[in-house]
Amino acid sequence: MNELMRQAARMQRKIDQAKEAARDKEIVAESAGGKVKATVTYARRVVRIEIDPELLASEVELALDGACAALNSALEQADKAMEAEVEKVTGGVKIPGMG
Repeated sequence: MNELMRQAARMQRKIDQAKEAARDKEIVAESAGGKVKATVTYARRVVRIEIDPELLASEVELALDGACAALNSALEQADKAMEAEVEKVTGGVKIPGMG
């Protein structure tokens, strides 16, 4: 039983290390035909939002909706990317309470 606990602790450390190594990687998502871009990190930190000045000047509501769509897409992609980093460590095995 003690060996199992040690293995679980080692696996958790590896997962934590993988997350730490990947946390600053970035994902860019676009919306509104590429006129709105959102950049977030794998750790779900918003880094940048870019909105085409012409779109912002002419259609503020569309620009804001596009920003929301791009951010939501980027965050979803970041979650999936972080899961993929963890799966590299766990070999794709879902371990309850870890991750």
